[in-house]
Amino acid sequence: MFDELSKYKENGHFFLTKRNSLRKVCNAPTDKSGVFIVYALVNGKVVLAYIGRSGEVKSDGSLSIRKSGLGGLKDSIVNGTFFGEPRHIGWKKEIKREKMDGLDIYWFVTHNDEYIDCPKRLELQLIQSYIDIYKEYPPWNVNYV
Repeated sequence: MFDELSKYKENGHFFLTKRNSLRKVCNAPTDKSGVFIVYALVNGKVVLAYIGRSGEVKSDGSLSIRKSGLGGLKDSIVNGTFFGEPRHIGWKKEIKREKMDGLDIYWFVTHNDEYIDCPKRLELQLIQSYIDIYKEYPPWNVNYV
């Protein structure tokens, strides 16, 4: 569905269950920006739940990388907000509430020595691709509605 992500060679993924810590299992870099996609695993089914990002390109063309907390993509994934609370709390609550098996989180660094792609622009492009297929926003992307 997201062919545009094949360009990004620095990427990875990890699983979050109700039994582990998002801080501990998150293997996203602390010094890079990019996008991430969250898939919910429910009763043997995989459902795209959320598309997010960390960082943006400034007006001068330079990249803004999150410096607070853990830093970078990792900090955005772990400490970014989810329905009004940090993701490391909110996602665990949601896993329990919806009786999920867990979350499978994929991340992609959108910059290297050759290019600086704006994470915000790519995030919106990915959300639009999802809408084009499913005629609705990803379930947890309510802040765009």
